[in-house]
Amino acid sequence: MRIFLLIAAIIFASASASFAFSNSDMILVKGGKFLMGSPESENWRSTDETQHEVTLSDFYISRYEVTQSEYEALTGTNPSNFQEGGEFPVENISWLDAVRFCNLLSQRENLEPVYTINGNSVTWNTQSDGYRLPTEAEWEYACRAGTQTQFNTENSISANEANYYGHYPYEIEENYFSQGNLTTKPGIYRGETLRVGSFAPNKLGLYDMHGNVAEWCWDVYGEYDLHDTNNPTGKSSGTRRVNRGGAWNDFAKNMRSAYRAATPQENRSFNLGFRLARGALNSGLITTIAEQKDSGSSAKILIAYFSWSGNTQGIAEEIRKQTAADIFEIEPEPSYSSNYNTVLKEAQRDQRRRARPKIRNHVKNFAQYDVIMLGYPNWWASIPMPVASFLEEYDFSGKIIMPFCSHGGGRFGQTLTAIAKLVPNAKITQGLSVHYSGGANLTRDIARWLEANKIQVR
Repeated sequence: MRIFLLIAAIIFASASASFAFSNSDMILVKGGKFLMGSPESENWRSTDETQHEVTLSDFYISRYEVTQSEYEALTGTNPSNFQEGGEFPVENISWLDAVRFCNLLSQRENLEPVYTINGNSVTWNTQSDGYRLPTEAEWEYACRAGTQTQFNTENSISANEANYYGHYPYEIEENYFSQGNLTTKPGIYRGETLRVGSFAPNKLGLYDMHGNVAEWCWDVYGEYDLHDTNNPTGKSSGTRRVNRGGAWNDFAKNMRSAYRAATPQENRSFNLGFRLARGALNSGLITTIAEQKDSGSSAKILIAYFSWSGNTQGIAEEIRKQTAADIFEIEPEPSYSSNYNTVLKEAQRDQRRRARPKIRNHVKNFAQYDVIMLGYPNWWASIPMPVASFLEEYDFSGKIIMPFCSHGGGRFGQTLTAIAKLVPNAKITQGLSVHYSGGANLTRDIARWLEANKIQVR
């Protein structure tokens, strides 16, 4: 299939001379047809990446991710976890924060705002000429820039080409103990964001489409509608919004052009930012999403956790100490090996197979619980498969999940996306990531997390 892409740089002049939005220079992407998703032969693909042909109209997309200085100049705040300021990407941004920013910038430049925002309910007027988030299809089309390979670099992307968890290049999982077959060897892990544009752009002139911060898209997450292929905008309702591209703490497999992450629209994270778009969609479609309920301090709580080394168990027990909540250990049958090297192999084997290990015990009267505090170690940038078994065993509709994880440096990785996909009818709150066992600050960090989530402590 031939893909016709025309690039033209264009800068939208601001109607307000007092506000210079330097990164609002936009690339005009000429629309066309492309194969969205991944072929079944692509290693580490997910089942929600069904490859299908999509047709897009022309649209504009910004060269760079929105920076901290730009966000602060317009909103007066900088919520970023990495308070570098300047040309570093703004992060710790919810989807709702991003659409509000789009409207503010449209108003500042005397453009018609795209979004009508009523609490957590947002509608998109596709006839408006203002700033917005790219659709998921637009994002992938722009990221690929005519390529059909796993990454727009057309090779196994290295830490010299993108800011990610460079210790874990593409296909490291199955080559961890013998790396001779790796196309790209492990590289540097910076553990933080970098200035936007620190690496070479793709063929469209777009920077950081892989890595640095993951980028919010408009779409509600769900299986692709294989019949809606002309300027698709995703599902009309749901509980998760798509983000794409991976971030500074992601493994390479989760930066693939086709990889889809999903996060509740009100959640913020140290690895979530956005870039701007302006559109040529002409369908006039109005898409909505319903508000979600807030958690309450009087909720009935269950602490459910899986632990291999004991780190997650220690976190769970401290949470129980502070909350007096019920507790349940997720125990696979048979158990994983007690040998570290062996369990690494077992973990990646189960992830590749999307295994669902049998759970030894079961929660009695699961329906009574309103809040599930779900704990696990970050294994290969995702959840251990016994946690997936647990999530699929019970009905999480209307329940609130408060995730907590132990990690060796990758924080949540893509674990939150894995949970969001498995239980689409649950609300996921801000999580708590703990480095190994948490050290001397664990009690304080848990108390702050509980307070932020309005959970009473005893």
